[in-house]
Amino acid sequence: MTDSPRIHLGSLLRSSTEDAHVEGNLDHLQYEQGRTQHTLRFAESAPFEVDVNALGTNEMYLQGTFEPVLVMECARCLREVHVPLEITLGTLLRYEPSVETPYLEEAETGEEMLVFGDPDLDLSAYLAETTLLGAPLSVLHDESCRGLCQVCGHDLNDGPCEHMAQVPVEEIDDELGIPAGSLHAKQNPFASLADLKLPEE
Repeated sequence: MTDSPRIHLGSLLRSSTEDAHVEGNLDHLQYEQGRTQHTLRFAESAPFEVDVNALGTNEMYLQGTFEPVLVMECARCLREVHVPLEITLGTLLRYEPSVETPYLEEAETGEEMLVFGDPDLDLSAYLAETTLLGAPLSVLHDESCRGLCQVCGHDLNDGPCEHMAQVPVEEIDDELGIPAGSLHAKQNPFASLADLKLPEE
């Protein structure tokens, strides 16, 4: 199991005839967003394979595959949902020694480019962003998921709670829109108007 997906590009930077390759398996990915560390969890070992080829000067091209089973939460009840993804990797790389943290920018061609400064390139942030872009915005563990009680947080898929007591369905009076013969019908201040005949104009 690989702690972080790193690829060594030193020899490739020294010789344009070289290429670089790395493969491994990940059980999670750590990345930073808004100065906060986040973690993507995978339900099983996620294989990745990456090749980098020189394009001349300080530019290269990265391609490969990544097949994680991403652990997400059901949008209604927060149960764990496993989302299998098959991701095709492909991006331009540019080496700039002054860069401390790798970042993505748009190249002149309109393609996305990963700019880095350390020849021992950590691909964690790139793989994390690619995974998030390939994942659905939300998932349900089941299409009929009933969600959580908004009062106590009880999982309604396990049965109703005291806040979801079933109210008997009464016969509805079509004219008044309330249960026929109920107390509300007798006290309805507009009930006496039901038979009122208005003068014709």
